[in-house]
Amino acid sequence: MKASYDKDIVAWAQEQARLLRSGKLSELDVQHVAEEIEDVGKSEQRELASRMAILLCHLLKWVHQPDYRGASWEATIQTRRSRIERRLRKTPSLQACFADSDWWADAWDAAIDLAASETGISYRRFPAECPWNAEEVMSREFFG
Repeated sequence: MKASYDKDIVAWAQEQARLLRSGKLSELDVQHVAEEIEDVGKSEQRELASRMAILLCHLLKWVHQPDYRGASWEATIQTRRSRIERRLRKTPSLQACFADSDWWADAWDAAIDLAASETGISYRRFPAECPWNAEEVMSREFFG
């Protein structure tokens, strides 16, 4: 029985994997398989944007809440950088996201949302666009 992409994606995916492994390429749902493969790349980009948003949020808090700065905040920022670096080592093509202005704007908007929510600071106090470039954000010596 053929699994339906629209009704049960898990059963569909398992069936497509079985067809691939058994070499029954003519039976594949090629269009949906291609879409799912493309979605994997988009998912990786979203995950990187989420990680970057968290890092940017911590940098915003560092800049806008100097009375709370401390070793634990610094360690958190460095840990976030390390996780992004690890992701980039595992998937080097994600480095291109850093040059994509739309990707960067999305990460920045998410960072402002997080920072405003976590600090109670008004959105208007944060810059509309990220004032830092990727090299600065990822630098172990940079804190805004």
